Amino acid sequence: MEHPLRLPIATPRLLLRPFTEADDHHLFTLDSDPQVTRYVNGGQPPDMERIRTQVIPRFLDFQQRYEGLGFYAVEEKESRDFIGWFHFRPKRGNESVIELGYRLMRKAWGKGYATEGAQALLAHGFTEFGVLCVEATALVANAASIRVMEKCGLRWVENYVEESFPGDDKRAVRYQITVEEWLRKHPDRQYLTDKDA
Repeated sequence: MEHPLRLPIATPRLLLRPFTEADDHHLFTLDSDPQVTRYVNGGQPPDMERIRTQVIPRFLDFQQRYEGLGFYAVEEKESRDFIGWFHFRPKRGNESVIELGYRLMRKAWGKGYATEGAQALLAHGFTEFGVLCVEATALVANAASIRVMEKCGLRWVENYVEESFPGDDKRAVRYQITVEEWLRKHPDRQYLTDKDA
């Protein structure tokens, strides 16, 4: 039986689905807006060849290697328009921690979509996949993303320097939430233990 997280995840307004090779043009359009990538790579333009030969294969590889974890394309449920992506993936070097992140088109900003999608992934991860801890990071300058983390119940863990960011202001923050913390905020939900799987 296919794991629930491998199936599209529906929220009231969004559909989170696995990526396909045909999504390369969606990613190119998304990353072509320098405002979308300003806190990722300083707003540098995308490279279609890199998207096709590196980014899409990496997204698909996550879907194959980690059941239920990886990258999800996001569509508006009503229009079925592609508006960005979320990732919910094991942290490099510490796979007991799941990293949560997202990138949305500018037309989708200010509608609460980031919070809606992130909350859905947290609920699925903690109740259906046995996730123990989720963390998210953002540059200090990216106040909107920090607000999303806080709305989803994540707590500040540390300040650090994001050396990989090409801009001058590399100050960043790390937020986190454990399954115990999440369940205290959602007492009506049940955690899926190994014996329940």
